[in-house]
Formats: sequence, C-alpha cells, structure tokens
Amino acid sequence: MNTLSIILGLPLLGFIINGIFGSKIPKSLSGGIGTISVFLSFIFSIMALPMFIENPEYTIKLDLFTFLSFDTFNLRVAFTLDRLSLWMTLIVTGIGTLIHVYSISYMKEDEGFYKFFAYLNFFIFNMLLLILGSNFIMLFFGWEGVGLCSYLLIGFWYKNAEYGKAARKAFIMNRIGDLGLLLGIFMIIQQFGTLEFTTVFEEINKGTVSVNTLNAIGILLFIGAMGKSAQIPLFTWLPDAMAGPTPVSALIHAATMVTAGIYLVIRCSALYVLSPIANEVIIWTGLSTAIVAALIGLKQNDIKKVLAYSTVSQLGFMFVALGCGAYTTALFHVTTHAFFKALLFLGAGSVIHGMHHEQDIRKMGGLKSKMPITYYTFLIGTLAITGFPFLSGFFSKDEILTIAFNHNIVVYILLVGSALLTGIYMFRLLFVTFFGEYRNQHYAFDKVHESPRLMTLPLMILAVLSIFGGLLNLPHYLQHEGGILQNWLKPVIGLTHSGQHEISFNTEMILVSIAVLVFVTAFILTRMRYISRKQVPQEQTPTGVLGIISNKFYFDEIYDLIFVKPFETMSIWLQQVFELKIVSKISYGIHDILRFFGGLNKKIQNGNIEYYLMFMVIGVLILLGFNFFN
Repeated sequence: MNTLSIILGLPLLGFIINGIFGSKIPKSLSGGIGTISVFLSFIFSIMALPMFIENPEYTIKLDLFTFLSFDTFNLRVAFTLDRLSLWMTLIVTGIGTLIHVYSISYMKEDEGFYKFFAYLNFFIFNMLLLILGSNFIMLFFGWEGVGLCSYLLIGFWYKNAEYGKAARKAFIMNRIGDLGLLLGIFMIIQQFGTLEFTTVFEEINKGTVSVNTLNAIGILLFIGAMGKSAQIPLFTWLPDAMAGPTPVSALIHAATMVTAGIYLVIRCSALYVLSPIANEVIIWTGLSTAIVAALIGLKQNDIKKVLAYSTVSQLGFMFVALGCGAYTTALFHVTTHAFFKALLFLGAGSVIHGMHHEQDIRKMGGLKSKMPITYYTFLIGTLAITGFPFLSGFFSKDEILTIAFNHNIVVYILLVGSALLTGIYMFRLLFVTFFGEYRNQHYAFDKVHESPRLMTLPLMILAVLSIFGGLLNLPHYLQHEGGILQNWLKPVIGLTHSGQHEISFNTEMILVSIAVLVFVTAFILTRMRYISRKQVPQEQTPTGVLGIISNKFYFDEIYDLIFVKPFETMSIWLQQVFELKIVSKISYGIHDILRFFGGLNKKIQNGNIEYYLMFMVIGVLILLGFNFFN
C-alpha cells in the first residue's frame, strides 16, 4: 500500500469510526482510536524520512482517478509527498497527536466526547489533503475542509449562542478570503490550462508569463491566505475562535488552519519570486498585522485571547519573511511557533482546567505553587516566543529580523517594535497569572489543582521541543554550511528562492545584540510593573489611546457598521416589505385564483354519476353543434 494513502487514510478512518460508532463505545476507546490514528500517520511520515534523506529529489505520488475531463483540460485526484509537504505533515500529525492525547483528559466529562474526536480527526485529514494535494484543486478541497472543521469545532458547544456566532464569523470571513483564492485559481486555469503544481511552476520558470499576470495571481492567492492565516483586514475571526474548547485553539493556532496560508505562499514560491508587487503587498500586510495585533494583545485579559492575538502577530512576522523571499525562514518560524504556541495554548487550558473554567487573568494570580508543571512549561513557552537567547523562538524570529534588515530598514525597525510588544504582553500574561496574590473570590485557592498526567505530558514534550527546536535551522554564525531546514528545502524551492542574504559577521552580531536587548527591555519593564509594583490590570476600560487599543481598534464595530448592519437592515426590509407585502400577496393571489377554479371544478367533480352523464350529453351536443355549423 502506498505510504501516502496510509498517511491520509488513517485520520479519515478515525473520523469514520468515531463518527459512526463513537456513541456506542467507551470514551477511552473513542479517544484512543482518534489519537492512535493520527499517531500512526505521524509514524508513517517518519518512516518516509530515510528515502528523502538519501535522495533529495525523491517524491512519492498517489494518482487515484480523473475528477474532471474536457477536451484540453484534465483534473485528477492525485497527491504528492515531497520535502516541503513531508515537513508540514510531520508538524500536523506530530503536534496533532499531542493535542489528541491532551484532549482525552481535557474533554472526558463532555457528553460530545466522541463527536469531538471525530471532528479533530477530520480536521487533521483535511489539513493533510491540503498539503499533500498535487494540484490547486486538491489544495482547495482541503482548504475548504479545514474551514468546515473550524466551524464545527469553534461552535462545538453550540448551545451557547455566542459560540455559534463566533463559528459563523470564522466561516463567513474565511469565505471572503476563499473568493480571492478561487479567482486566482481561475486565472491559473486561463493562463496555463492546468492546475498541476509542477506544470504551472515549470511554465512560470520559462519566463513566458507577464509580470503583471503573475502579480495579479499572486495577490489573489494571497487574499485567500489572508483569510486562513488571519491577516488584516480578515483577522478578527481568529480571536473569536477561542469560543471552542482549548485543544481546538491549540490545533488551529499551532498546527493546522492558520499555517495553510503560509504553506500556500511557500508552495507557490516560483510564482512569488517573480511577483514584486505581490511581495510588497505581503510584506506591508504582514507588518501591519504584526504591529496591530501586538498592540491589541497588550490590553487583553482573557488568557486565550492574549495568545490568539499573539498568533495573529506572529503570522504577520511570517508573512514579512515570505514577502522578502525568505521561504525557509518563514517555514522555520512556522515550525518553532507550532512548538511554543501549542505549549502555551495547552498550558492555558491547564490553567483554565485547574481554575474551574476561569479565563480572566485578573482573577488568577499565585498559581505557580499550585500548578508547578504548568507554570514551568508555560514559562518555557513564554521565553521561547519572546526570544530568550538560544531557545527556538530566538533563532527563528532573529532570522526574520535579519531578513527584514536586509530588505528595508523601516520594516526592520517596526518589526523590532512588534517584538518588544510581544515580550511585554507575554510577560504580563505570565506574571499576572502565576505570580502575586490569588484574586479569585468565587473559587477557593485550595481547590486550584495541577492537571492530570495526560494533560501535563504533552506540555513537557512541547517544552523540550520549544527549547531545542532552534537546532533545526541554526544561523550562519553558528553553522556556516546552512541550517538543516535550509538544506532540506533546497530541492523544493531552490537556492534562488531561499531568501538567505549574506551579511557581515559584525552586522549579524549587532542585530543579535539588539534582539537580546529587546527581550531584556520587555522583561524588565513588565517585571517592574507587575512584580515589583504588584499592579493588576484594571477592571474598567481605559480611555484615550489605551481605550482604542483595549477595544481592538474598533475593528468589529467598524465591520458591523459597514457590512453587518446594512445587511441586517436590508434583510429586515426584504422580509417585511418585499416578502410580506409583495411575494406573499402574489403567492396568496395565485392561491386564491387556483382555489376559485378548484371550486368550480369541485362542483363538476362531485361524485354523482347523474351529473357526469348529463355533462357527457352536453359535451356530445356541443361537439355535434360545432360540427353542424362548420
């Protein structure tokens, strides 16, 4: 059996089993099936590694059947495993396995336990469909599949109306981005007559396609990426996605949905390397998102929403790297971010579990002694994302800053500012949650407890990965022959697409020193406020500039004013005026006409044979009279 069919089929099998039989089997078995299916997919992905190490050009193909066929256009259901898709598969299935293990304990009291694992498995399957597809249409099927699964999981607790709204918001906002992706795919069909990745990229490399066309396709594809990877203006759905269970947040933010946009741009690197305008759009969109999301994160008090805006900001960093042509660097940050963001979200879930579903950090404090494993692992995740020297996030974020410095000094300065804000809001989260005095008057401190082993074990594994993940792509000043990931991706994106720009050793050391200084500054400023001065975030909404930031720059209110309210008003008008006064009257009028003629017919068709004979005689006489006069 083809390795690809096993990697793809196992999560799908887990979905089918839990979906059909989950309600009839014990929760332990249901959770075990869901977890083992993803874990075995991860194992088979690892087993494929030696073949790719021995032969850099090696690929595994799975060609199933023709989906559409016209005179000059054929579209097949086919999959390809190369070095890029294998790397992404390892992230998706590896992190996905840990999240599944965590979920067994986290969701054990939920009545929809089996349904939750069915959805998780289906989510993993659709993400694999997206990254393993050999053409744009297979990518699109997976793209829409993860959108569907996000809707199901964000609104998993559907009895809560607000959670349902959050799910609908995510679904609708992603459809806006998907329209851009579809238009880009249509342009590719028109220009190349095929949707196969290899054929399209070969044609692009021939240089026969105009730059304007490539820019247009690149921007349209990026609009799709903006929706999935939550970039301005299509980013407000991701923080609201915190309505779903915490493992869902970890899966969306670390391993699956939000990385889809990054993967799309990397997969299309042959197109973007020749699309300068599209690249500038990507850079400035990512930069704006990184700064705005980081500012909003400063004033959030929901433990999961702080991390949500952190994800939006970090995705902005990745897109800046992509716009600069640093595809390896962007994927490196995707990888390290998967480690420490999964750790942080699962750590937040552990806190919420230990605090009996409390999520407001203003009602926490002093949890360090009660939840030591959660605290130390959360500390490692915080240090990694804020750039503590030699942890995973330090190396990947430093690479992005170096690339930005080479590309545009203004972009570099603004990204450094965003990195400073990241340090401030993350240390604020850490100190307010785990240090100081306990502040919850509704849940006794004695009841706070550490999470069970099935929840803390994934935290410890992710903490190790967050510490050593930087070894996957060490910088030039530590490894002159290039990092592991850089060499791994050369056969896929090529040397010219790597985005690795040579700078002097002294310049590199200065940039590293600035990165360390940013980390130290953020730590000192935050520690002085929340540890030394023992301040706690205010209950009241601040005014002025801080009030604007606290209200998330009023993005939701602006969208409601421009889009939601007019549509609601129009819907009410259509319902009250057009439907009730026009459509209803027309339909009732037709009803009355039909009823009138039906009444006449009823008098004729009354069941009395004498009437039928009489009408027959009248009919015969009419026919005879008609013939006589003609």
